[in-house]
Amino acid sequence: MALTPIDIHNKEFERSFRGYNEDEVDQFLDNIVDEFEKLYKENLEMKDRITHLMDQINQFRTMEKTLKDTLVTAQKTADEVTAVAQQKAKLILQEAEEQARQIRVNASQDVVEANREQFAIRKQIRILKAKIRSLLESQIEEIEQLADDDIASTDINSTDDASNNDD
Repeated sequence: MALTPIDIHNKEFERSFRGYNEDEVDQFLDNIVDEFEKLYKENLEMKDRITHLMDQINQFRTMEKTLKDTLVTAQKTADEVTAVAQQKAKLILQEAEEQARQIRVNASQDVVEANREQFAIRKQIRILKAKIRSLLESQIEEIEQLADDDIASTDINSTDDASNNDD
């Protein structure tokens, strides 16, 4: 069972003939109650703060997982798009070779167009990868900054509380 400030305040001792000075004991218990109450409230506040920070961490972890999943999906999509583009380019090249026997000029134009499409798709993939990578890095930096700020804030509060208790 946890000891609360009310438990200390309501504690009564039996009186004895040659016991301690009752006023001194009462004064000491009042001091203990005051200090214990401060610590008790601070402990409750810290528990609330920890709960809040854990909620934030869980949100950031969820966000990080979502971003990672998005990156994986984007990578898979990029790979699929590249494979499709390469397959399409291969088919276009085969058709171009077949048509080259019939019409040499038209086949050259088809090959050039296929290469442009492939280049554009690869360029879009590189841009998409760079944007996602940048977004992830900025999110990680924000998470680290929030964690550093919370740690620094907690360290400062702990140092202030320790110096106040020494007084």
